[in-house]
Amino acid sequence: MSKDYDVVIIGGGTGGYVAAIRASQLGFKTAVVEKGKLGGTCLHAGCIPSKALLRSAEVYSNTKNAEEFGVIAPEVGLDFSKVQARKEAITDRLFKGVQHLMNKGKIDVYEGKGTILESKNVFVEMNNEEENITLNSRNILIATGSRPRTLPGLEADGKYVMTSDEALQMEELPKSIIIVGGGVIGIEWASMLIDFGLQVTVIEYADRILPPEDKEISKEVQRLLKKKGVKLVTSAKVLPETIEKGEGVSIKAEHKGKEVSFTADKLLVSVGRAPNVEGVGLENTSIELERAFIKTNEFYQTNEHNIYAIGDVIGGLQLAHVASHEGIIGIEHMAEKNPAPLDPTLVSKCVYSSPEVASVGLTEDEAKEKGYQVKTGKFSFRAIGKALVFGESDGFVKLVVDEASNKLLGAHMVGPHVTDMITEAGLARVLNATAMDIAHTIHPHPTLAEAIGEAALAVDGNAIHA
Repeated sequence: MSKDYDVVIIGGGTGGYVAAIRASQLGFKTAVVEKGKLGGTCLHAGCIPSKALLRSAEVYSNTKNAEEFGVIAPEVGLDFSKVQARKEAITDRLFKGVQHLMNKGKIDVYEGKGTILESKNVFVEMNNEEENITLNSRNILIATGSRPRTLPGLEADGKYVMTSDEALQMEELPKSIIIVGGGVIGIEWASMLIDFGLQVTVIEYADRILPPEDKEISKEVQRLLKKKGVKLVTSAKVLPETIEKGEGVSIKAEHKGKEVSFTADKLLVSVGRAPNVEGVGLENTSIELERAFIKTNEFYQTNEHNIYAIGDVIGGLQLAHVASHEGIIGIEHMAEKNPAPLDPTLVSKCVYSSPEVASVGLTEDEAKEKGYQVKTGKFSFRAIGKALVFGESDGFVKLVVDEASNKLLGAHMVGPHVTDMITEAGLARVLNATAMDIAHTIHPHPTLAEAIGEAALAVDGNAIHA
């Protein structure tokens, strides 16, 4: 059996289903092939479930400290089964929402494994013993995403060693955990689990956690996590061959010229994500790989002119909102709408730890490396009334500005709710705004966003409340 389409999308994650909606809007007869659940990793094993757990951890931690707000809660307990049930309820609700969007857009969804047979054919091995089908399409978009990367010898075993996939399904919390990797995912889990009351150790190969972030941001997050009780070990190389499992798990790492041992109930490997390129049928095409990722041009077109690829499977910024935007650009390019290429420096990035981290544009070091003469403005949340009201006054906003033009090059934030504040700076980057444009924007009082306005004034030494 076969069926004809204008575009077939392999992968129904955030990038894939958003691309499908845009294709439907442009009048394309569209199909999505998804072997799991619509929504993909972000909805079912990443962004949404992890943030649901982070929120429960935040509420638990805040409730234990409720007396600071005059609220007496002498017996604060944690029912982790209810935490997990809430997570599942949220993901299920959003999953039904995505299904509704597919129906609304008259997008056909095939539940099964899609394999490219040749440049215009996708064979679908259907789930649930349904009849397999071949989809003939003028265009194909690959959006198969990624999976947690592991280290040889540290593969997930379901009992002692986990990736984020297994950690999200824990039925009960251990008392202690070792996290290998201090990037975004590792730090979010460290923040969550310390707030749940675990003993947490993070081992990071680089000389600081969150290496891509501005150095001052990394330093502040490290200080605040240590203050909460997280043990952070940087410039350390884990030695997978030394792992031992029994009552718990132990492993050694090279640190400052010595082998140091670490012991905990469980170990979480958080060392990035690997692209899902296997089983897609790339061998039946002339598509090229570059460092294991699918190679595309700026419009996400592979060297098979009618096959596109987006999201984690092509590397770059492995973020759900980036995959969505890439999907829209790819579909619009198929439709000859002349879309603008994505500029990575306009993409806001967020870390949903406690404290939160958010950034857009160049770090101070990156700006200097590109030849800019820079000036910076920095403002602490300790001088912001709303932060004091929240009881979360640690952190700051830092703006990186081109001295010659006064244009905003980058914004970097650590503190309360900064993931909800970064879009102002993102819009300023899109509009090529100056620090004074931001400073002259009247920020309502009392709000956390006042810190952005004060940081803009601080660029030229004019902060009011400094």
